[in-house]
Amino acid sequence: MTGLVHIYTGEGKGKTTSAVGLAIRAVGNNLRVLMVQFLKGAETGETAILQKLEPNFKLCRAEETNFLWNLNGEQRRGLRENTEALLNYSLQLVDSEDWDVFIMDEVMGAILTGFISKKTIVQFLKNKPQKLEVVMTGSYAPKELIEMADYVSDITPVKHPFRKGIVGRKGIEF
Repeated sequence: MTGLVHIYTGEGKGKTTSAVGLAIRAVGNNLRVLMVQFLKGAETGETAILQKLEPNFKLCRAEETNFLWNLNGEQRRGLRENTEALLNYSLQLVDSEDWDVFIMDEVMGAILTGFISKKTIVQFLKNKPQKLEVVMTGSYAPKELIEMADYVSDITPVKHPFRKGIVGRKGIEF
């Protein structure tokens, strides 16, 4: 099987949810899934259930942190170092272990903030194991990555309760 590249991007809700759905489908078919969550450290509903899918599923996450706009310079530097280390660790896992699906959740945000180099992701995609399915999520996917992908879904919010002042709710948005 030739592994393809997926991108779930846009400003709408559902990018991570789409990636998680694909992960569940893959594990249900005895594929091995490595999921890395960049810029997300707080516990969410999906993390508890996904960890129960081991050994065919492995979740790697950033250290718990506040929103970027609430971080001071030192905290941002620490998050950047953690993000780079998480990327390097996950790329080593992909090279050294037999994974079928590699999900990089919120990688577009990590690229947008400058915490991960777009060039690094481009090089990875050009040299990835042939059978590896790659899923990348996050708003504002760079044009170069979109051109390299086989699937691109732009999730656009037509209506969103946030516009009415309704904040994220446990079990629905996180």
